[in-house]
Amino acid sequence: MISAQAWADAQRLWDFQQMGHELRPCSVAIGLGSHDLGVANTTADLYRRGMMPLTVFTGATSRTTRDRMPRGEAEHYRERAMELGVPADAILVEPRARNTGENIRFSRALLEEHQVAVASVLLVSKPYEERRAYATARKLWPQVEWVSASTPMTLADYVDSIGDARLVINMLAGAQQRLMLYPQQGFMVEQFVPEDVAAAYERLRDAGFTSRLVANTAEPK
Repeated sequence: MISAQAWADAQRLWDFQQMGHELRPCSVAIGLGSHDLGVANTTADLYRRGMMPLTVFTGATSRTTRDRMPRGEAEHYRERAMELGVPADAILVEPRARNTGENIRFSRALLEEHQVAVASVLLVSKPYEERRAYATARKLWPQVEWVSASTPMTLADYVDSIGDARLVINMLAGAQQRLMLYPQQGFMVEQFVPEDVAAAYERLRDAGFTSRLVANTAEPK
């Protein structure tokens, strides 16, 4: 059973991760690879709405995706976006990245290789990682303007889509820990964390939602 307090704390972290950016047309979108095909669905929807002329899908495989996405996260995202009507020539695939920092660095290099002029980027991530992705992108590519986006949905709806409430809360705790830890290690820009958000994270950690936490000296992932 998950306590009412744990649900309330998870909701607080979920709300904090949402950047609340107003969507607008950008030079390009970068869709961050993961287990969640919703990123590809949302990116395709943004393309159909005219928010960008070109998308980079970025991501190799991980322990959570190698069975479901054996050809790589970015390639499966590309296939899904094309099923939803995005033309092949509007998609670039970056197949090597294994963490958010590599997603940004390798996507930037790919865009430079294709001589794409970039002034702004629509950064599409999972809903519970908007702020973490934004903070990483701002650190690694500060010359462009970043607009965060994810599938608009509630925490309850996301839990239903994943089918594992404890896994989702573990992932929320992991995203929040990285947001507080990685600026100290130079992996992302500092984000102000309100006291109630930090307290919510600590209660979840102490309640055993630790499977997605990293050691304080860990490499980014």
